[in-house]
Amino acid sequence: MPRLVLGSSSPYRRALLERLGLPFDVCTPAIDETARIDESPGQTAERLAAEKARAVAQRERVGVIIGSDQVAASGDLRLGKPGDAERAVAQLLDVRGQTVTFHTALHVLDASSGRTLGSHCDVTRVLVRADLDRAMLERYVALDHPLDCAGSARIESLGIALLERCESEDPTALIGLPMIALSRILRVSGFDPLCGASVAA
Repeated sequence: MPRLVLGSSSPYRRALLERLGLPFDVCTPAIDETARIDESPGQTAERLAAEKARAVAQRERVGVIIGSDQVAASGDLRLGKPGDAERAVAQLLDVRGQTVTFHTALHVLDASSGRTLGSHCDVTRVLVRADLDRAMLERYVALDHPLDCAGSARIESLGIALLERCESEDPTALIGLPMIALSRILRVSGFDPLCGASVAA
């Protein structure tokens, strides 16, 4: 079976990839994740996913490399990882009653040749409840600790209670890795968990 490498330090992406039951290694990409002024949120996510995959491929040299990135935005406001509880509460207060769009990009390449095996960007829109007050949000942040999550919410956990609605073609994309698209790319690249082994060398 070809070697599979997840180019991410995210425990959420690692947990998602583990669902496929395929052996894989993890390698943290070291890149500048600053958005460019002329980029849309989707363009930023796509560029960073590709840069992460290429950075890991340069170090690993062999294997199928998975790069992914997520950018959240509400209107002109970009929502990064808050880092601390105060910023998380402030971020959630800013988006009460608003739609937040998550752009989750995926880039898969062959490290040996540098050839792109597939790419995808999933767009997920969530409507945040308008009735959330500071006390509710402070309690949420204290319970769920979403300090390393773009948008300050762990949707796979208590964060789901913050939402009125979620629109997506792939529910895993909101957590950080669009598994439907990834499974499709991996199948044609030699990995199919339903076959019990790789389908191609």
